[in-house]
Amino acid sequence: MICLACNKPSIDGLTHPLCRGKYTIDGAFSAIAYKGIVKKLIYNFKYKPHLADLRNTLVDLFYESLIQNEIFQKVFINKPALVPIPLFKTRLQKRGYNHAQLLAEGLSKKFNLRTAKILQRIRETKSQFGLRLKERKENVKDAFILNTKYSPRGEADTILNTNVFLVDDILTTGSTLFEAAKTLKKNGVKKIWGLTLARD
Repeated sequence: MICLACNKPSIDGLTHPLCRGKYTIDGAFSAIAYKGIVKKLIYNFKYKPHLADLRNTLVDLFYESLIQNEIFQKVFINKPALVPIPLFKTRLQKRGYNHAQLLAEGLSKKFNLRTAKILQRIRETKSQFGLRLKERKENVKDAFILNTKYSPRGEADTILNTNVFLVDDILTTGSTLFEAAKTLKKNGVKKIWGLTLARD
């Protein structure tokens, strides 16, 4: 695992004490290595809508790995809400579903946690694949805002005053998670950790 602030190794997946800041993500947990059959499964899950049923298998893998992680168990005591990384609207329309949302919803049933779509992606970013670290950070800079349409009854306000797990499929440098966490922390979220199915 890495510290998402400096991209250097982190034994427990948490942000290094010296890297922590007011709007910095607190750490990230990944279930499995992004290689072999896992790469093929995730690719099919993301890009072939008729194979969305793969989610049950992938959610099971995700869940079984997380419950065996001692550091995750300590963080989990606070019962964070699950917030999926959103797709831009045109990409969502083209794909038909958000893979991160499906993973979040699957984990929410396993862990009995709330899923909250309180993030909105306001511009279409390029694929992070093949980009260098600096390019990745620039690509997702200011890409997220709060989804003000999430709840007319103030549920978003409740979540913003608690802790959050940001859910996505793959962790490479963590630039997307880092940027999303910054947006939420600027709006009051106390602690934020990333949860990804795979680690590249």
